[in-house]
Amino acid sequence: MRPRDHTKLICDIGELSGLFSDASSLDGFLQKIVEMISQHMHSEVCSIYIYYENSNELVLRATKGLKLEAIGQVKMKLGEGLTGLALKELRPVCEKNASKSLGYRYFPDIGEEQYESFLAVPIVRGTNRIGVVVIQNSQKNYFSDEDIKVFRAITSQLANTIETAKLLISFAEKVDGPVVLESSKSLKLVKGRIGCEGFSFAPAIVYEQSAMFVSPSSEAGFRQFSLEDFYRAVQETEKQLEALQGQIEEKLADVASLIFTAQILMLKDKSFLDAIVKAIGQGINPPDAVRQIVTQYAAMFDKLPNQYLRDKKHDVLDIGNRLLENLVGVIDAQHDFYGKIVISRRIYPSDILKFSSFGVTGIILLSGGVASHLTILAVSLGLPVVFCEEPQLLKLTSGTQLILDADQGNIYIDPDVDVIESFRNKEKDRDLALKLKADVKDVTVTQDGTRVFLMANINLLGDLTTARAYKAEGIGLYRTEFPFIVRSDFPSEEEQYLIYDKLVKGMPGKEITFRTLDIGGDKVLSYYDNGREENPFLGMRSIRFSLRHKDVFAQQIRAILRAGVGANIRLMFPMISSLDEFLEAKGCVNQCIEELQQQGIECHKNPLIGMMVELPSVIEIIDELADAADFLSIGTNDFIQYMLAVDRTNEKVADFFLPHHPGVLRALYRVTQAAGRHKKDVSICGLMAHQERFVPYLLGIGIRKLSVDARYLHKMQKAFECADLKTAQKETQNLLSQKFIRDIEDLLK
Repeated sequence: MRPRDHTKLICDIGELSGLFSDASSLDGFLQKIVEMISQHMHSEVCSIYIYYENSNELVLRATKGLKLEAIGQVKMKLGEGLTGLALKELRPVCEKNASKSLGYRYFPDIGEEQYESFLAVPIVRGTNRIGVVVIQNSQKNYFSDEDIKVFRAITSQLANTIETAKLLISFAEKVDGPVVLESSKSLKLVKGRIGCEGFSFAPAIVYEQSAMFVSPSSEAGFRQFSLEDFYRAVQETEKQLEALQGQIEEKLADVASLIFTAQILMLKDKSFLDAIVKAIGQGINPPDAVRQIVTQYAAMFDKLPNQYLRDKKHDVLDIGNRLLENLVGVIDAQHDFYGKIVISRRIYPSDILKFSSFGVTGIILLSGGVASHLTILAVSLGLPVVFCEEPQLLKLTSGTQLILDADQGNIYIDPDVDVIESFRNKEKDRDLALKLKADVKDVTVTQDGTRVFLMANINLLGDLTTARAYKAEGIGLYRTEFPFIVRSDFPSEEEQYLIYDKLVKGMPGKEITFRTLDIGGDKVLSYYDNGREENPFLGMRSIRFSLRHKDVFAQQIRAILRAGVGANIRLMFPMISSLDEFLEAKGCVNQCIEELQQQGIECHKNPLIGMMVELPSVIEIIDELADAADFLSIGTNDFIQYMLAVDRTNEKVADFFLPHHPGVLRALYRVTQAAGRHKKDVSICGLMAHQERFVPYLLGIGIRKLSVDARYLHKMQKAFECADLKTAQKETQNLLSQKFIRDIEDLLK
């Protein structure tokens, strides 16, 4: 038996993703796949069968080793033969003597009689049956357990690509039992992932930036317009944009700065306007001149190497639309966002802010991670968000009625009367739940009188209203990155000071913890090009960025110190990995204090300085860090992500993100014990902080301070009021003694 290099095969499988564009035909693509597999496996036959649901048949679509005239002619029902059996039972079928097997199906005249060793591996995506890869060889007992294992991995990688080819083949030629795509009209229920909880019952509006351009048909009568009409449209558009900017700044002062600046500047750009005027002077009707120049500018942006700059094309298209609408006197329905649910492939933080100011009631996104900064912004803005992977939603007609149930991740298209009634009842229940915030007590104590402090996470200044309504005892985590994320450049010290000053004044006398700039991973600054990072969550992020760019860091620290005069503020560094790193960051703070005093600028002279516990590296040096820091805060989202090597924004590995993993629970216990030994304050935030099932455990390991989004304060207070310390400590010791995840799951239930 010739040796088979599985490592090379797995590596080379990456080539297959590029084969589709190289193949001269769809069948040619599949043929390249079987040839590559056959070559790697030194197998005499490799074939691909595609499954057609409507006819319940497998059809041979490509082969290396059998007669080519068999392609398209060999068919079998699901469950028929060894190939059909593999797909029906969703398992590999391997036979040493295939012709002697009870399930063997013989096809005369295709030349497979001599091939006794047989391996069929189903191609599936989830539970969706796509097809089967079959490998055959004349040598008996040719395939090993290792071969089977490797081919299960390979077919998993190929599933999406082959499924696409399968669909396109159904478009290109008629075969028995063609694939019938579900049209957007037949969509009734789409399951998605929860981004931000909430409900909305409203008409849909599809937001495809590249499509947002008024067509000639929207011009009444195709009449001739004048140069004066064009200048009038420019003035009207400028007034609209400035009014929108004013509205959004009034509502979201901390993050809304200059959202429409790019478009306003474009209206003032002489070369842009002159190009349109020149075209009009050449006899082109002004609407056509606008279209022509805007299209040229958009094409130029498309050719730029930087993704952020390429995306500026959407600003150009948007300004073109506004000019055309004001020029021809027609308001395009696509710009009427008020009271609508937006469906889009991708949006940016600035888009969410715009949508909020436009009165959008919900968002459906076809990309993005649930734990992304878009989600955090949506929470603060109170916009329900669902992430899903159903491209047919983009084909919905504007005005289609939707129910967006972001509590469950469900999207109902043209819902029936009973679904609407159920939704109305849920709305009533939600309104009742909101009224319960009046029941929140000023302080939180357990059944046996143990004091617990419930703090609020603040993302935007608008969150202060909710935090005060739910009687938060302070701000346990202010995420300073959002004013950075949505701007087109680094905010100045003065801009930051104005925001931080409002924050401090919004919680007078309360403890306020500022987390310094935490960017990187899924929180990217569009104006800062750090180059492409293969693993951004392991890259230039958080405190690494701040210490690499100390000028930016110093401006932020100075702004916080100035705003914190006379207040109870704390500074907290994210993603600390070593004692050296913490002390270097602390040294920057001390230097800023010294400089401010030398300049005669009033500032907070002695803030508490702490760190977030998020990385596994700090566990072994936690005593040294607890001794050096004034306080510790455990950020459970990143802590779990790095402890378990699970990208928390990747839905493919979501099942591995386990807060109750024994390694996570024991590490958290070590942190709290170290804080206790050094008599330092320790708090917790993130996912675990707002899940009631972890209340006894957190209480048992010594957590007495939690920071959660304000909407969770009421339920967490109720959960702690039902707990008592002695019972919690016993349950905690039991949890810490477990070595299997499943046993911990049973105990938590």
